[in-house]
Amino acid sequence: MDLARAVGVSTQQIRNYEDAGVLPPAERSAAGYRSFREVHRQALLTYRSLPAGYGTAQAARIMRAVHAADVPGALALVDAAHAALHEERAALRATGEALESLAGQPPETVPRAGLRIGEVADLLGVRTSTLRVWEDAGLLTPGRERGTRYRRYSPADVRDARLIHTLRRAHHGFGQLRPVLDDLRREGSGEALRTALALRALTLTARSRAMLAGSARLHAYLDHLGGLDRRDRLSAGGTTTGSTGGGPGPSPR
Repeated sequence: MDLARAVGVSTQQIRNYEDAGVLPPAERSAAGYRSFREVHRQALLTYRSLPAGYGTAQAARIMRAVHAADVPGALALVDAAHAALHEERAALRATGEALESLAGQPPETVPRAGLRIGEVADLLGVRTSTLRVWEDAGLLTPGRERGTRYRRYSPADVRDARLIHTLRRAHHGFGQLRPVLDDLRREGSGEALRTALALRALTLTARSRAMLAGSARLHAYLDHLGGLDRRDRLSAGGTTTGSTGGGPGPSPR
């Protein structure tokens, strides 16, 4: 199949792409053979440019929306992906700011048995009700004493509470706090987290550039489809457009 050879995929994959709506419907001969044109090559190149930035599933959804003549829907999917990337960058920035804020503060000495809620509140300068709100939000999970069931904050709990307090004063919402705390708990130390953040920043930059490249290809494809639509309107009442010229011709089913 000429189209498969032109982009380096199997003929079965081309059929799968058409069936999935990633490619526009191909014309069929009386014998049932598919005929792929330049528009199909453009669609395939566009689709293959999207996953690096938007992910495979989102790329397929974007292309299906385009081929269903729902361009606003396709662009809404693009916008949603960029908004999600922005949120990741905001969380990354919040984590970095929190680490820098805490870096100059000496670690608190916490007894092995931990601190009670009133002691932690005094340490941070907040109300005990504030600590309970953070706990209800799932940001803190202090242990409990046997028998009395009083809360006991371990050194790690106190560290987390300090981090939450710092970020809340910087007006970060609970949704931004959770990934920060998850990162710190997973990495185990501020230095390890800084290294992880630097690597993630590089990953986000690469994904952002991939999004730009995919968006540029999608823009060109939409222009290509717009040109086909104009020619269809001009030829209404006469012959329909066949090949757009210069692209692969009919190929076997």
